[in-house]
Amino acid sequence: MTDKPQSDVVETGNPPAQKPPKKRNRIRRFFLAIDALIDTALWKSGTAIRRIFEGYDAFLRRFRAKGIWRVLAELSSDGLTYGLAGFIVVLAFAQPAFEATRYADWKTTDDFAVTFLDRFGKEIGRRGIVLNDSVPLEEIPDSLIKATLATEDRRFFSHFGIDFFGTFRAMVENARAGGVVQGGSTLTQQLAKNLFLTNERSLSRKIKEAYLALWLEANLSKQEILKLYLDRAYMGGGVFGVTAASEFYFNKNVRELTLAESAMLAGLYKAPTKYAPHINLPAARARANEVLSNMVQASFLTEGQVIGARRNPALAVDRSQEQLPEYFLDWALEEVKKLARRYPALARDRIVTVRTTLDPALQRQADLAVETVLRENGNLRDAREAAMVSMIPDGAVVAMVGGSSYGESQFNRAVNALRQPGSSFKPFVYMTAFMNGYTSDSVVSDRPVWIGNWSPKNYSRSYRGAVTLKTALTKSINTIPVILSLDFGRQKIIDTAYRMGLTHELENSVSLPIGSSEVSVIDMASAYSVFANGGTKAAAYAVLEIKNSAGKVLYRRERDEPPAVRVLPEEKVQEMNEILVNVVEAGTARRAQIDGVVAAGKTGTTNAYRDAWFVGYTGNFATAVWFGNDDFTSTRRVTGGSLPAMAWQKYNAFAHNGIELARMPGVDPESLPRLARTAPATLATDTSDTAQPRVLKRRTQDLLLQIGQDLRLLLEQKSADAAPAQGPANTDVAAVQ
Repeated sequence: MTDKPQSDVVETGNPPAQKPPKKRNRIRRFFLAIDALIDTALWKSGTAIRRIFEGYDAFLRRFRAKGIWRVLAELSSDGLTYGLAGFIVVLAFAQPAFEATRYADWKTTDDFAVTFLDRFGKEIGRRGIVLNDSVPLEEIPDSLIKATLATEDRRFFSHFGIDFFGTFRAMVENARAGGVVQGGSTLTQQLAKNLFLTNERSLSRKIKEAYLALWLEANLSKQEILKLYLDRAYMGGGVFGVTAASEFYFNKNVRELTLAESAMLAGLYKAPTKYAPHINLPAARARANEVLSNMVQASFLTEGQVIGARRNPALAVDRSQEQLPEYFLDWALEEVKKLARRYPALARDRIVTVRTTLDPALQRQADLAVETVLRENGNLRDAREAAMVSMIPDGAVVAMVGGSSYGESQFNRAVNALRQPGSSFKPFVYMTAFMNGYTSDSVVSDRPVWIGNWSPKNYSRSYRGAVTLKTALTKSINTIPVILSLDFGRQKIIDTAYRMGLTHELENSVSLPIGSSEVSVIDMASAYSVFANGGTKAAAYAVLEIKNSAGKVLYRRERDEPPAVRVLPEEKVQEMNEILVNVVEAGTARRAQIDGVVAAGKTGTTNAYRDAWFVGYTGNFATAVWFGNDDFTSTRRVTGGSLPAMAWQKYNAFAHNGIELARMPGVDPESLPRLARTAPATLATDTSDTAQPRVLKRRTQDLLLQIGQDLRLLLEQKSADAAPAQGPANTDVAAVQ
């Protein structure tokens, strides 16, 4: 074998080591070329921009302004710049408002014409609006349209949704008067608020309102906007739209309105509760006179044409004796809307008649009880508002008071207000304890307890030592529920409260067991109904039956709703009832005692006396009462055992008069000394879960007895007439009775 020359060996091994430098050079040259290209492009772009700017500057120098013209030019330029930036910012804030316009049926969504009946079938009020009215815009009196435009928006047919001149004029007039005497919103803006927004007074709402007004102007004609406004405006007295208002205030068709009546209706847009003629007729007439002056100033009419209306002002129907259940009707309408989302047939037919759960006699007594307690004690105790909800233990609401005056405020405190329940929340804690191994006889030490930097204090500022749970709840000791929550956890308490009927979110805080998380009055009544009925869910409801305009039944509760489900063990409910009866008999709620009636419940008072509660129940009714102030200011030491318990007692003493009393699960009236001395005349013995209390007044019982007697006489007469041919009749008179 011949060896290869060394040079060949070297040449064979070296070439692979020499190739990488050539490859790296090519990559380096490639990136240098890109860098050069970018540098050149940037330089040329900068040069071009500089030349354009210099040319623009040279061009503007030909128009150099001096003196006042330069000031105006600078201000205009800056104003345009900042205005454009502000427009973009404002548009961003307005975006959420446009979400509501995405629905194809936004003009008719949730709009009903509802006639409400009480539980006995008698009409108690109406709610809702119908957009496709039988009275078209062309048939609405010209006087009403002119009065509306003269008062609300004189430039309606000339602006594009926002009237800058009108806004400026209103600002000048308000500044001159030192207060708000004119509004700057156009009729379109007011309609946008009615259709899509709330009455919230905020800058964000005004921004949304302005943009939605522009959107309405772009999508509807002026006539459509005007018709919608006339149908949607709230006119006081719980009615919406001029058609309903005409019938409510004057008992006449809107086509028949006189000039004086039209002026009075047009005066309601600004403040429907303040100028409602059935509440304050002198104020309504004074406001109507202003509307007539507006019509003259707008050149719609002459002074000679309005002089007759000034001298003969409108006379509204006297409704001073009527006490409509306004708060209940508002809530019932919302319940109808919720049902419409579940039942398509109801959603399609929006002219309906609804039989409700309301008992008119109980509603009047609830209004009277709240009014009396507030009138006698409100000013003295610095308590200006109250709310009450009463229901049969299955959840049927028979009475509702949402505030001291619906005319002054339509805000329903019984349904929409969230307030701290204080100690009235404690039964949820103790019920949770019962379901986790405790009993009413379990002993827990009332002692100081610290959770971090927080420590609950008892109302008496002292401690009792070892006490049973029955004593702790009867005396409303604060430390015990907190100690219990440390044992089984606050989440179990929240779960129990939700299961019993609370619907709003509860905050899992250390103070939850003593009632720091906010609840509504109606939810508390529902939750305590579970105690009254033996442990089944009792969600509040208002609707028994709904019929359409043709009389067809669209919804019937007993047919369309599932049966109530059990949410608490019956034996635990009976144990709780024994304790809560003791609260009324020997605890903090002695003012709630009713002669001859077993009553149970729990008081509640929050820090600084901001909220005072009494939630109580019998075998027939569960009723929650709250007293306080809308602005959360303190009352003058109003506790749950004072004004709320007094109002509860006034109402329930009437409600239980002359009815068959249902037995409270787990409580023997004979075991209570007070009731043993004043035993009721009648007491139901059916304690099954399915038994429903009969709500029969003495007058109703007498009427039924009279009907039975008439039927007996009729049968006797019929038998006497048939005797010659058929022989003696065998009539079961007792069965007829």
